[in-house]
Amino acid sequence: MKRLLVLLLVALLLLLAGYAAWRVFWEDTSAPPPGRPAAATPSMVERGAYLARAGNCMACHTARGGAPYAGGRGIDTPFGTVYAGNLTPARTGLGGWTGDDFWQALHHGRSPGGRLLYPAFPYPNYTQVTRADADALFAYLQSLPAVERENTPHTLQWPVSTQAALRAWRALYFRPGVHQDDPARSAEWNRGAYLVRGLGHCSACHSTRNALGASDLMDLSGGMIPMQSWYAPSLAAPAEAGVADWPTQRIVELLGTGRTTGASTMGPMAEVVLHSTQHLSRADLEAMATFLRGLPPERHAAPAAKPASSAVTQRGAALYREHCAQCHGEQGQGVEGAYPPLAGNRAVTLPVTANLVQAVIYGGFPPSTQGNPRPFGMPPFALELDDAEVAAVLSYIRGAWGNAAGGVSELDVAQQRSTRP
Repeated sequence: MKRLLVLLLVALLLLLAGYAAWRVFWEDTSAPPPGRPAAATPSMVERGAYLARAGNCMACHTARGGAPYAGGRGIDTPFGTVYAGNLTPARTGLGGWTGDDFWQALHHGRSPGGRLLYPAFPYPNYTQVTRADADALFAYLQSLPAVERENTPHTLQWPVSTQAALRAWRALYFRPGVHQDDPARSAEWNRGAYLVRGLGHCSACHSTRNALGASDLMDLSGGMIPMQSWYAPSLAAPAEAGVADWPTQRIVELLGTGRTTGASTMGPMAEVVLHSTQHLSRADLEAMATFLRGLPPERHAAPAAKPASSAVTQRGAALYREHCAQCHGEQGQGVEGAYPPLAGNRAVTLPVTANLVQAVIYGGFPPSTQGNPRPFGMPPFALELDDAEVAAVLSYIRGAWGNAAGGVSELDVAQQRSTRP
């Protein structure tokens, strides 16, 4: 029996290896030819600069205090740290690259010479980018000042650090392709789909990743952002961040300024607004809004809410009056244009409490944007409230003024606090 199980396991491994080999062959031979890159023009460079904003390229490819696009920023993953590369036209960057090389990186996740790139660079999304947009991006990056900065080697665990493991991952989870318009949809919807699924790479955060770090670019059902301890809520669920019943203007305002009536961005999404979406044209923001409003609504059965004890909520109520009511109001009504309401706020009642705990412990601000240049922020309470007090005040808020979410445990708070040095 044991021998049979071993033989079956070997056969399964051989089948998987054969499948992986076939997938790699298919991937490398079925892709469309790259075509001839267009000659760079001032208008192409200008468009490339806009597309770089849409893709939020600088946020990852600029180290804190470093030159723009010169790379070096570490991106933590469950498997180690990937360091963003130098995108300037230097010898140590893209100086020796051609337009075809850049297209291969975006479309296939390959650098010149065939080395496979790690999907922390979101080529599973960027494969959707058209050749014309890839050429414009490359023209813009080639127009930047050259910064000679050697790329920092990745520090990844074995076997993830090997090209063989990456090849197997790609065989299982990566499919190259270019965005195709849906003829049954409007031009505005199709433009929004292109931005959300491709350059915007929204699914990189707003989807659940499996144990090997893979996600589906069509999935926007929410998930924890790896290594950041923030939850990116579902963009399709009405109880989370779905906007099917929002007017287009409200979505445009949130993406363009970081806040709107009854809602504001914080944490990783605030950075997206700061570096990317506030710089997009109104037409593109409306297109994204149209696409997001058209997502099929997801209605998950809410997990049974375990209410906090009366002793905990009474303590939380006292803490709320002492620390929170001055800004958020005695009835959690907030202050329009300054402090968001807590009553009826779905960010407060999310089934995952990570964002609430992060906000109370570490504080934060919406982004400073042209439409909201001086945002009101949340002060940190890490040194003022202990874990039991944070749990108590959040449990009170989640069950007050008509909110009907479960309590927050002291363990929930302790786990979040332990994610920061």
